[in-house]
Amino acid sequence: MPIVTLANQKTFTAELGKSLLDCAKSQGIVLEYSCHTGRCGVCKANILSGETEVVKDELALTEGERSSGCVLTCCRAAVTDVKLDIEDLGLLAEIETKTMPCRLDSIERLTDDVLRIVLRTPPKSTLSYLAGQYIDVIGREGVRRSYSIANAAREDAKLELHIRQVPEGVMSQYWFAEAQANDLLRLEGPLGTFCLRTSTTQNLVFMATGTGMAPVKAMLEALAARPDSFGNKRIYVYWGGRTEGDLYWHPDFPTLGLTYRPVLSRACEQWAGAKGYVQQAVLAENLDLADTSVYACGSEAMIQTAREVLTQAGLPLKHFHSDAFVSSN
Repeated sequence: MPIVTLANQKTFTAELGKSLLDCAKSQGIVLEYSCHTGRCGVCKANILSGETEVVKDELALTEGERSSGCVLTCCRAAVTDVKLDIEDLGLLAEIETKTMPCRLDSIERLTDDVLRIVLRTPPKSTLSYLAGQYIDVIGREGVRRSYSIANAAREDAKLELHIRQVPEGVMSQYWFAEAQANDLLRLEGPLGTFCLRTSTTQNLVFMATGTGMAPVKAMLEALAARPDSFGNKRIYVYWGGRTEGDLYWHPDFPTLGLTYRPVLSRACEQWAGAKGYVQQAVLAENLDLADTSVYACGSEAMIQTAREVLTQAGLPLKHFHSDAFVSSN
């Protein structure tokens, strides 16, 4: 069977017809991923040598990326020995993904179309995760939807979710019209590779649109719990919404000394903050992007555009970490 070699010389065996991502995972090697559908683009990798075959449409790739040898590891299988210009995420190797029951602890309406849901897990079966990761909530008839965890690990082990209403969405119907405290559900997690990385860059930039603020909130809580671990880094938070009413939370972390920039795409005349889109606000900050790490979460369109414009402006691609929300009904 083909052997896949990573940039840090770690290797794993590939099975014919099975995605590179799944082969790595089955052997305890964690590669970047999020949606598993080829849409988010998080699992992009450049092939240095070897042949692969498409097992799923690589929807997130541009023509330029395809021609340059870029692939999505969730969509490609090895045909021969392959060398990939990516490294594994060792910090996630010990995180166990599991399925467990949970109870709906509380429901709070944050805006007309966003709920704050808190789940509690069994006392003897708590979920270990890194701030930024997500879970799948499994409802009636096995319907499942992915939601970022909006809090860092806490002593009571409860999990906070920020859920936006999707018109005619199956799970939205449940959350917004039927859900009651103490309902029994199931969850699978933690999932995804969106989490804080060890970095030498001076600037940390967090970008979010809509409920993409959920994992950013969790990351900021994790940073605030151990501020000395990130030294004297400068932290910037950009949150994009349509109107001021979409910004349902305010980051308040005095120990981090962060700079917060709310950004509205449909701002009223009285709005004194930034207008337009979050990636434009980041560019307007005139940061040294070569000395910056970016964590972005939100719509597919925002993630793709932000990745493109920021890397063109000097951000190293390896310093752009993202989790794109892929919509489903």
